[in-house]
Amino acid sequence: MSKRAVQVAEELRKIISMILLQDVNDPKIGFVTITRIDMTDDLRSAKIYYSILGDEAKRKECEEALRDQLRFIRHLAVERINMKYATDMKWILDRSIDYSFEIDKIIKKIKEKEK
Repeated sequence: MSKRAVQVAEELRKIISMILLQDVNDPKIGFVTITRIDMTDDLRSAKIYYSILGDEAKRKECEEALRDQLRFIRHLAVERINMKYATDMKWILDRSIDYSFEIDKIIKKIKEKEK
């Protein structure tokens, strides 16, 4: 990503996080964290990586609610970031936090066996 794309992606991450906290009133959307955003250099397309706290059923419900709210979130984000055109956005579940929890569990098991 270009330097400009990185800057816009970070600002967009902050804006979308605030929209989820303040403007989206869907009870299906639980504790969602926007982990990062990858943007194309022309700023026309963004992949929004997010993580969800909860079990698999809660995640599925939240994923569906996020897809349903995408147009509303996109509208507010483009309005607040003041861009010339609307950026195409796509939600992508970031499972890196889940992987880190699994690695932590494995390390704890290894340490227990060493004692």
